[in-house]
Amino acid sequence: MRSVVIQHVPFEGPGLIAPALFAVGSKVSVVRADLGDALPAAAQLDVLVVMGGPMGAFDDLKHPHLVEERALIAECVRLGKPVLGVCLGAQLLAAALGASVHRGPVAEIGAGEVELTSADDPVLSPSGPRLPVVHWHEDTFDLPDGAELLARSDLYAHQAFRAGTAYGLQFHVEIGSAELWEITPYLPAGRKISLAEVDAVSAVGEQVLARWAAFAAAVVGS
Repeated sequence: MRSVVIQHVPFEGPGLIAPALFAVGSKVSVVRADLGDALPAAAQLDVLVVMGGPMGAFDDLKHPHLVEERALIAECVRLGKPVLGVCLGAQLLAAALGASVHRGPVAEIGAGEVELTSADDPVLSPSGPRLPVVHWHEDTFDLPDGAELLARSDLYAHQAFRAGTAYGLQFHVEIGSAELWEITPYLPAGRKISLAEVDAVSAVGEQVLARWAAFAAAVVGS
């Protein structure tokens, strides 16, 4: 199984997603879009992961690679390949599927939780009814046509969705202690996430990501 992770900034890598994929026997390649790495064709991968970043999903003038990313995501979804979009990646997934992406009511940054809205999703539902997460966003998206809403928060109605074999997570569950030290210098002034908070997120996040990786492997192997 060949998994490709698209990374947009130095401090938002795959984190706990990579070991979850390794555990199901996948090779993992990281494409650094911020460093000008070329994107693969859909035929060159089995699983696509799209990470976060501070840019907008349609910030094409400053980040022209986003045009190609949305096209790659759309093609992977069309082909039924597993896709995981995290934060910006979820917004790019929504955009690739024709949904609107726009500014939310207020920035949502820091440790928190989301309410899970589906009782039978194989990846998120076993963690219900509420999931500890790290928030770091101020954009949001409309649900793509035919997508199922999987999570919401008090501030944002759309926190996670599934469209076929693609998952979009507006929040972060892939952040462990190592990732916390990487993101902390970039958090806005006055915002702090404690190690205890991240430990609570990663303990459940490892389970979520293990289920997602198993789901992806089953799709690829079917």
